[in-house]
Amino acid sequence: MPDIVPVILCGGSGTRLWPLSRETYPKQFVDLGDERTLFKDTVLRARRAPESVEPIIVCNEAHRFYVTAELYASGVHGKILLEPAPRNTAPAIALAAFALAAGEDDPLMLVLPSDHAIDNESTFFDGVARAAKLAARGHIVTFGIEPTGPETGFGYIEQGESLGTEGFKVARFVEKPSLEVAASMLSQGGFSWNSGMFLFRASVYLKELERYAPQIYASCRTAWAERKDDGAFCRPDNAAFLSSPSDSIDYAVMEHTDLAAVVPLHTGWSDLGSWEAFYQAGQPDDCGNVCSGDVMAEGSEGCYFNANHRLVTAIGVRDLVVVETQDAVLVAPRDQVQDVKKIVGRLQRDQRAECKQHPLVYRPWGSYETLVMDGRFQVKRIIVNPGAELSLQMHHHRAEHWVVVNGTAEVTNGNEVRLFSENQSTYIPVGTKHRLKNPGVIPLVLIEIQSGAYLGEDDIVRFADVYGREG
Repeated sequence: MPDIVPVILCGGSGTRLWPLSRETYPKQFVDLGDERTLFKDTVLRARRAPESVEPIIVCNEAHRFYVTAELYASGVHGKILLEPAPRNTAPAIALAAFALAAGEDDPLMLVLPSDHAIDNESTFFDGVARAAKLAARGHIVTFGIEPTGPETGFGYIEQGESLGTEGFKVARFVEKPSLEVAASMLSQGGFSWNSGMFLFRASVYLKELERYAPQIYASCRTAWAERKDDGAFCRPDNAAFLSSPSDSIDYAVMEHTDLAAVVPLHTGWSDLGSWEAFYQAGQPDDCGNVCSGDVMAEGSEGCYFNANHRLVTAIGVRDLVVVETQDAVLVAPRDQVQDVKKIVGRLQRDQRAECKQHPLVYRPWGSYETLVMDGRFQVKRIIVNPGAELSLQMHHHRAEHWVVVNGTAEVTNGNEVRLFSENQSTYIPVGTKHRLKNPGVIPLVLIEIQSGAYLGEDDIVRFADVYGREG
């Protein structure tokens, strides 16, 4: 069997899972507890698949540091391709296919969304092995999930002619149906949910894409040919990629090609696209409540509680979703959680930061989390990875106090360079050039207190930066 290269698609904004998921912090990076995220689960599952090698990640420019942090935490190395803006799955997959087709081999691509949950890995791996046999024979294989009920939120695949023990030809794709149509298809049999996961040869996909979506093919080919690669990230040409139509692989290729095949999977699966999906995927207590974090409930039934930063208590409520984050709280009936998009829309119209920015922000050197913000001061927790350093910079409008909580800090403060250890602190006056570095082998954790007339992230002048950032 040829090598299988996992291709992890990591786009999307995850607004249906607000307030935990934000535009700059989508659901695949949200901490599910025990240091688990959907992205990390997907990467590790793909790496354990038979014959798989290091993955290719296709993600947005804004999410690149989340991806690098998650790969580092997973102990996985991979190539990261950055989309300048989302163009749906067909162009994203094309970038990965051009990357793989550039080599001497013509490997199989296992295309996986980064935000799906799968219960039974052995069943999934068996499906990958069967799909690999079909893909090696030239098929473009998609994975169908055995339905557990007449779900109206998923597309469906109808099985056609048998392809032996491996799978079936695709007879047709069905858009998200009404409840009556979904129930009728399930009673007929031979239908499965469209999972959005695929396996095929890179060359086969590119050939079919050129045939059925030539503008996407041409734009992505040019974008790849004119790419820039700095070792950490590969950036396709912006103008060429943005000239591509935005279309899914289903519309661009799968609904037209004669090579489409489906491998049914009999496993628990969810795209975790709503808070109701999180409730269904959880482990309910004796009262039917699914709880995450510090939760106390009395006389409450059938609720989903998610507490991230403080104790959440509930008395005598039924069938609610309650999600608490540092800067926002969502309360909604479980049967109305899809309407969270209306709240997000209002936040966007009002240009509220809560719809875009998450308090936890990743950077190439580590991360920072806003703990307190008021008119003229802000408190952050900063974590600097071993050996990493921030840019040499200064601020026009704010001063900073740094208190080391854990590890060792090498601080450049004007013309002075000093080491600070746990419980030691330093002060950076307004307009002073400064830099923070972790010279140690454990993460550096410090508390930063900012004070001044303006505390925006754009009040920064960089003089030197090992990551090539400007401004």
